[in-house]
Amino acid sequence: MKLAKRISSLSESLTIAISTKAAELKAKGIDVLSFSAGEPDFDTPEVIKNAVKTALDKGCSKYTPVPGTKEVLQAIAYKLKHDNNLEYKPSQIVTNVGAKHSLFNLFQALIDDGDEVIIPSPYWVSYPEMVKFSGGVPVFIEADDKAGFKITAQQLKAAITPKTKALCLNHPNNPSGAIYTRDEILAFGEVLKGTDIVVLSDEMYEKLTFDGEFVSVASVSDDLFKRTVTINGLSKCGAMPGWRFGYMASAIDELNSAVKKLQSQSTSNISSLTQAGAIVSLMGESDADIKHMKGEYLKRRDLAVDMINAIKGLSVAKPSGAFYLFVNCKDVEPDSMKFCSQLLEKANVACVPGIGFGMDGYFRLSFATDINSIKKGIERIANFVKEYKNDTNNN
Repeated sequence: MKLAKRISSLSESLTIAISTKAAELKAKGIDVLSFSAGEPDFDTPEVIKNAVKTALDKGCSKYTPVPGTKEVLQAIAYKLKHDNNLEYKPSQIVTNVGAKHSLFNLFQALIDDGDEVIIPSPYWVSYPEMVKFSGGVPVFIEADDKAGFKITAQQLKAAITPKTKALCLNHPNNPSGAIYTRDEILAFGEVLKGTDIVVLSDEMYEKLTFDGEFVSVASVSDDLFKRTVTINGLSKCGAMPGWRFGYMASAIDELNSAVKKLQSQSTSNISSLTQAGAIVSLMGESDADIKHMKGEYLKRRDLAVDMINAIKGLSVAKPSGAFYLFVNCKDVEPDSMKFCSQLLEKANVACVPGIGFGMDGYFRLSFATDINSIKKGIERIANFVKEYKNDTNNN
């Protein structure tokens, strides 16, 4: 069978591939410690589960409008106003099967062959693949740990060409945890003034901000509000990864209509029960649970940073948000794929190579797991690095 060219050029998600490999080894009885998945280890809050049980008893099992029920769209509008000072009408909001689906729909609706999308690096692994699948061209701007993993307005300006269609921003960033300040976002806005460039702002980790203030991109200026699509969901901060709830909000009505049309011919509405559960979280009824999770993540972050930085040859900047460390391993092994493959094979520890995020010489370690596993896993990493360096020096 001859498959379509577009699917043949698509790469598998590296994070999913590593997590799958770790699960396979665990199933064989191997004591693998996996720090590869971007998934909270906390259960979904009881208040959300109870809301869904009630909805199910009331017969909440029918199709809903493609963008979502009136109630869930109103809840998202409330959340965006309450948390982010953003005034979106329910008609400007669309729910999707996770924020990954939001982004996929947006790229499909927005990008034509040859259109360029600016993506700061390091980036979430799926951004460039989605752009290429849509016929677009990813344009990367690199910002390493010396730059705090953040691009500048000057770099953005230099990357813009007549073919630039969109800027894809993600903060708090996966994998680095970097967060842009209000002034930095304002500077981006000044660069974009007078252009037709759309900003896709992925704000999935907004409530997992440990240092500084999280500022929603669209809230900074009227011009940014008019050109920004705000993308979010409940997989990370709401501890609802398997529920697949994402959403997009935009003042670009033409784009909203295009996404709704596309979704009407693909998934139609997302699960009615997922929408019922999401309302509870969006309205703030699980905020106490989120606060507890954030406190635990903060303890884990500080422990993991201290332990990694105590390993000779490795270094990591303390992330301001999200639940990952993006560790510099260049002094041990600049080939991140080789480093992580050997780490899994010899130490039974699964991490994701930095090359998948557009930056070789680093690896991503998720601290969305219990303290004991973090201690045990990083101890294994320390022993692995020591032995790896000895083997390299001997050879």
